[in-house]
Amino acid sequence: MTRLVRDVMSPGAVAVEPMTTLDHAARVMREQNVGDVLVAYDCDLFGVLTDRDIVVRAVAAGDDPHTTTAGSVCTRPPVVTLTPDDTTDRAAELMGQYAVRRLPVVEHGGCPVGMVSLGDLATTEGPRSALEDISRADANR
Repeated sequence: MTRLVRDVMSPGAVAVEPMTTLDHAARVMREQNVGDVLVAYDCDLFGVLTDRDIVVRAVAAGDDPHTTTAGSVCTRPPVVTLTPDDTTDRAAELMGQYAVRRLPVVEHGGCPVGMVSLGDLATTEGPRSALEDISRADANR
């Protein structure tokens, strides 16, 4: 059953600024119990930083998480986004097309208002959906 993104998203996306160090961003993720943060200045979305980005793109490459910044490691624009009025079908389509498991939700002016994840969609779309393909997609792009 198709629903609106606003009905399934996690509201109030957690954000850090691009100059935030990775160790601080990781602490924010732990404190907020999330696996990703938006990298933004107010309503200007700079990118998305995941816990996997920190590990694979920085720590495993030998970068110091105390000095390496979120802006230097995050996935940068074009960051694929949704609006609260988009459908869950559209969210699943974009996740499959871009091999991502999370998408920022922004108002029409570009201000982040939440995140929608593969897990959010899985609870609404049922087990025989396109989400199976997304969960098998290579996340190291």
